Amino acid sequence: MKKSSKIINDPLYGFISLKGGIILNLIEHPYFQRLRRISQLGLTNMVYPGANHTRFHHALGAMHLMHKAIQVLRFKGIEISVEEADATKIAILLHDIGHGPFSHALENSIAENISHEELSLIFMEKLNLEFEGKLSLAISIFKNKYSKAFLHQLVSSQLDMDRLDYLNRDSFYSGVQEGIIGAERIINMLNVYKGNLVVESKGIYSVEKFLIARRLMYWQVYFHKTVVCAEQILIKILQRAKELTRSDIDLTCSSSLKIFLNKKISTSDLTDNTETFTAFTNLDDYDIYSALKEWQYHSDRILSTLSKSIVNRNLFKVKLEDAPLAISKLSEIKKNISEKYALGEEEIDYFFISGEITNSTYKLNDSDINIIYKDNRVADLISSADKSTISVLTKNVKKYFYCLPKDLFI
Repeated sequence: MKKSSKIINDPLYGFISLKGGIILNLIEHPYFQRLRRISQLGLTNMVYPGANHTRFHHALGAMHLMHKAIQVLRFKGIEISVEEADATKIAILLHDIGHGPFSHALENSIAENISHEELSLIFMEKLNLEFEGKLSLAISIFKNKYSKAFLHQLVSSQLDMDRLDYLNRDSFYSGVQEGIIGAERIINMLNVYKGNLVVESKGIYSVEKFLIARRLMYWQVYFHKTVVCAEQILIKILQRAKELTRSDIDLTCSSSLKIFLNKKISTSDLTDNTETFTAFTNLDDYDIYSALKEWQYHSDRILSTLSKSIVNRNLFKVKLEDAPLAISKLSEIKKNISEKYALGEEEIDYFFISGEITNSTYKLNDSDINIIYKDNRVADLISSADKSTISVLTKNVKKYFYCLPKDLFI
């Protein structure tokens, strides 16, 4: 049954019209409604209290921008059929449907070594069966198997509707003004040349601003050292919970979460095992929070201490370094932790968490952003943009983080 169209009021764009039929049916499906309970920015609200928006917000916003982009391209004479337009909007609507609890924070922790993109595709294929093949074209576009490459580039590239929405949305909810970009200006500068998405030359400064904003948001929000620390602690909690569960120690948690604690889940488990897939569709942030509230009182000291640190926001202190600490220094720190907390060698890593974060704002040869000039000459952004700006944006920056209890020192 075809549902009538609906209108929602979005904080960024105002009123968004939701087209009746397959798109509205997908939005109202339990799989998609689950995104209301998946935070967009993981534990970022521990630093920016307003960052409580969800994947549901983002998916609708990205679809709204996709609608605008298709309108702009059609106005410029690019042929996009009704079926192609709907399929592209479905692809962007469902591009993040595979995210698990706390989005990127627990990616590869709930379902190990399975990316959210792979999970999103599994969701799409399951929905395609349920909707009798009506998502086939959307899946083809999502997988970049469709003849019109620019439709996939609108969904996934270095200048896609996903990034245009999340930068402005994350900036709005976090209150970090540096992430604000001129999304509407960029969309109006889009065009297609020889089947690929391009940006008209007069929009080049808007693209530079977009990339600079993305770089600043990574260091100020996504890779904020306290956010990194909180997310690493959460990862360690899941690691310890799995270790205990697989040693036949019973932990109080939802039945869905327990399935993922009990054994390592493979891609085939999610595609072929109905019980496992259904369990994943029932998982959201609430499962993790309710588990943490129980685990903070567990007899296992590691699990309880780490759980309390998240529940009460009593996090480890964290240091970001431009170079890795010397091996001798690391050994000294681990020895101090072992002595102070009476930990065995295999347990120290729960109280001393180290790793690295890498950020490259514009990746060379990875779905390049191409600029088209009035004479139809096409050039990559690298050769078109301000050289001093682009040299910073293409630089691969690596930092090393170290998290440990506040009463110890690096």
